[in-house]
Amino acid sequence: MIFGNASYFIDCGGSTNTTDPFNTIWLSDRYFTGGAISVVSEPLHFRYPQEKNLRFFPLSSGKKNCYIFPLPSGRYFFRTFTVYDNYDGKSHPPSFDASVEGTLVFSWRSPWPENLARDGAYSDLFAFVKDGEADVCFFSIATDPPVIGSLEVRQIDQLSYDSATIGDKFILVNYGRLSCGSNQWGPGFSNDTDDFGRAWQSDSELRTPNTTKIVHSLSTRETITGTNQPPNFFPTKLYQTAVTGNGILEYELSVDAKLDYLLWFHFAEIDSSVKQKAERVFDVVVNEKNVKRVDVFEEVGSFAAYSLSYTVHNLSSNVLTVKFVPVLGAPIVSGIENYALIPNDLSTAPEQVMAMRALKESLRVPDRMGWNGDPCAPTSWDAWEGVTCHPNKDETALVISQIDLGSQGLKGSMSEQITLLSNLVTLNLSTNSLGGTLPSGLGQQSLVRLDLSNNQFSGPIPESLASATHLQLVMLNGNLLEGRVPEELYSIGVHGGAIDLSGNKGLCGVPSLPQCSLFWDNGRLSTGGKIAIGLSCLVFVCLLVLGYLICIRRRRHDYEFAPTHDLMSMAAKRNRYQRQKSLMLLEMESQHAKGLPSPYGPQ
Repeated sequence: MIFGNASYFIDCGGSTNTTDPFNTIWLSDRYFTGGAISVVSEPLHFRYPQEKNLRFFPLSSGKKNCYIFPLPSGRYFFRTFTVYDNYDGKSHPPSFDASVEGTLVFSWRSPWPENLARDGAYSDLFAFVKDGEADVCFFSIATDPPVIGSLEVRQIDQLSYDSATIGDKFILVNYGRLSCGSNQWGPGFSNDTDDFGRAWQSDSELRTPNTTKIVHSLSTRETITGTNQPPNFFPTKLYQTAVTGNGILEYELSVDAKLDYLLWFHFAEIDSSVKQKAERVFDVVVNEKNVKRVDVFEEVGSFAAYSLSYTVHNLSSNVLTVKFVPVLGAPIVSGIENYALIPNDLSTAPEQVMAMRALKESLRVPDRMGWNGDPCAPTSWDAWEGVTCHPNKDETALVISQIDLGSQGLKGSMSEQITLLSNLVTLNLSTNSLGGTLPSGLGQQSLVRLDLSNNQFSGPIPESLASATHLQLVMLNGNLLEGRVPEELYSIGVHGGAIDLSGNKGLCGVPSLPQCSLFWDNGRLSTGGKIAIGLSCLVFVCLLVLGYLICIRRRRHDYEFAPTHDLMSMAAKRNRYQRQKSLMLLEMESQHAKGLPSPYGPQ
């Protein structure tokens, strides 16, 4: 297989790892955002360990809860087991919706059919994961708690099911995967393998009454060539059974109107009596439209797999009819797959998801608010509580335009990553117990209304708020802010807007507030203080230089570089020495002239 092997098998509500009869290891419950666990009311009614436990999501966990799996980018097969079985003793199966990667895919409405309420049901789909994690989320309707019994995620070939043609912007939701002429089989139901984890149901319940009267089954143990091949890896067992009949084989498939559907048809000539082409020829007809004339033997020969696909657009009915109409001989069919093509819903811009998750942590948003999964998607549901979203300009992503969390009992702080919300128009965090300093970049150009009143924010007002040119309302009253108020920010009140800074004893510098200290501003040195310190330093340096010059001149005194009066004293001493020397010489000459011995000569 050329696809990756990333996979998860989660026993929702299970406390320990278990192994089912098919040697699949089911992990104890993990990767959930909230909820509680329970056990079905009749555990012995269920065959496998992972079907006996469940997780439910009461309103105390919020209206939206998720399982979030870390996964590499690629295409994945998702399968859920949804079970109620009166676990809560209320005999009221819940109404709820489920989404995968931010797109609504399953809806459950009370009352459930009796067999589903007791036995549960498997649902599956194919979806692309592009952001390094897969979100499977559940949305409570009214007060009903959503339920989930087990979750499977398997990586598959990303080129499977015509993705090169259809693209990666659709989720394929299974509306029927039929194995003709056999019972239900596949992973979780039998030891028969399917590399994608697909389970195949019997076709018998979807045949029309007339087809049931004429149909008969074929099977073989012969090897079928062309199976388990990329990119779809259709299993051999699918082509080892078939149905045929002398007449039209017709199926009625339940669908939802206004959606597109991808149909796959599977054939193999497993009747050894067919020896050549043109012995069995039939038309494939979908909603009375002739899709293709098929001669399996001519296409691939005998005991070989042959498949074809067809897309039905914009159905106007809740029933899709498929017919195999004979042309020569009797038609034969091994399998039918029917997938709703659900367009991927818009998701929140990645950098804004990052910002909102950081805010969730820093604000300590309580579980009851349901801040889980994508902040804005799916668009058919409300965004996170207190959050308003809209598409960006080119309608490629959703962005956050409003956060309204006033009076929610929040006790954290405001993350610096709030600056990533570049489309934020309104921010209201008033009347909570939030503290810490305001983010240095707070004041996006989009911001119009800011209400942080009645909290415990401290420190200076960030200069970035002064550059928010569209601000019309600024409520910072009732905090512990300090320092100089930027004049540009205060001018909002002069130019038709509203600003309230009352109740912050440390703020200064604008009318109605005290004057700011000359040397201290916004919790740090002011410009004047910096200038004063600079001048003081300059004077100090000058004094040092002057002292240094004096020391140098004193050293030069040793080399007769002295002040003037010292030089004059030295000159006088030098003159006296010269006079004394001259007198001595005159005395010596006089004595010599008289013939007296010199007092300095030898004795």
